[in-house]
Amino acid sequence: MSPDLLSAHCCWEYVVQWNKDPEVGQYLSWAVEHLRQISNPHIQHGIGVMMWSTFIVKRFSAAAFLMEKVGKAPKDRLCRRDVGMGDTAMTSFLGSCTQLLQILMEADVGRDEVPPPALAVEEVWGGAEGRSSLAELALEQRPVHYPLVQHHVLLATLLHAAMTFNLRSARPLGLFDSKGKNAFFKDLTSIQLLPSGDVDPSLVSLRQEFLLKVLSGWVQSLGETGEESAPSSVPGAELWPSLVLDLGPLLQVNPDILRRHLVCELYSQGLDRRAEEVMLEVEDREVLGSQLLVLTGQRLSFALLHTQTRPGMELLARLPPVLCTWLKAMDPGELRCPSVPLSQTSRLVSRLIEVLPETHGQYSLALHLLEAVEVLDTDT
Repeated sequence: MSPDLLSAHCCWEYVVQWNKDPEVGQYLSWAVEHLRQISNPHIQHGIGVMMWSTFIVKRFSAAAFLMEKVGKAPKDRLCRRDVGMGDTAMTSFLGSCTQLLQILMEADVGRDEVPPPALAVEEVWGGAEGRSSLAELALEQRPVHYPLVQHHVLLATLLHAAMTFNLRSARPLGLFDSKGKNAFFKDLTSIQLLPSGDVDPSLVSLRQEFLLKVLSGWVQSLGETGEESAPSSVPGAELWPSLVLDLGPLLQVNPDILRRHLVCELYSQGLDRRAEEVMLEVEDREVLGSQLLVLTGQRLSFALLHTQTRPGMELLARLPPVLCTWLKAMDPGELRCPSVPLSQTSRLVSRLIEVLPETHGQYSLALHLLEAVEVLDTDT
């Protein structure tokens, strides 16, 4: 038996087993991995289509409608009632859905480049009593409609994100217009009317808000310690930022807004090195500079006004009145990790001076901040 047919049967056995006990998400993960191992795109495509229509789409739609109804990542009890599995299993399930749909897209492209295989008699799993073999059934499947599969990938990714980061006020189905909603959960081989290029600005605004929440959730998952190397509590965590940035253009959300938000969230968490890496990709550096100015002010406000050290009090008395008043108006409570080493804040101010143009209205304030941090760093 060829490796492809072996992988196909392993895939099918695991998805059947998962369907009997959906609480064990590992079965579906293994099924998807075996599907990925199938090298012939025609067999891979057919098995994927049958998996989706036979076992997956019903639970997938139940998960989407449940989240739409409760307006957030649903609790364990509701997941069991509506989808037939607990919340942890549902998170794993939605991740597997995303991977399965992506494999289907790749297989659909590959089918145009490779001829269908000529099947030999399957000695082990051959069609007893005249039934078609699994491989024959796979090759009989109609081709998927690529844009419709991509449309489902978007929803699956958004649902998976909402569950992974336990998002509040999350309605992924509500991020699509009526045409987009009507196309969901239909046969992937059918031609459906899909959303055109023009999207209502209010819908784009909701999508942007959702993606910003996902990025905030990811940063929080990195831990409250502020350690650069702290492992995340989320499986496959490092993939999420790039995944969200890739989603931006597909949902007509400006990826630069997402990048700037990510930079600020990382700084807020005290993960300055990570923030600097993302900052290199930001295009509108002037807007970022304005955002970082506030963040720097919040850090310095905490260091001077909230820790009440003697050097801090003495420096405060020497500061220009305009800077002193500005610092008192800052709210360090907005930072997740306000207590960071002064050396990090000093480096942040240097970055701030780099990105702010000299013509910026608050450039002089940034210079005052730089001077204050340098004095404080010397005194401590």
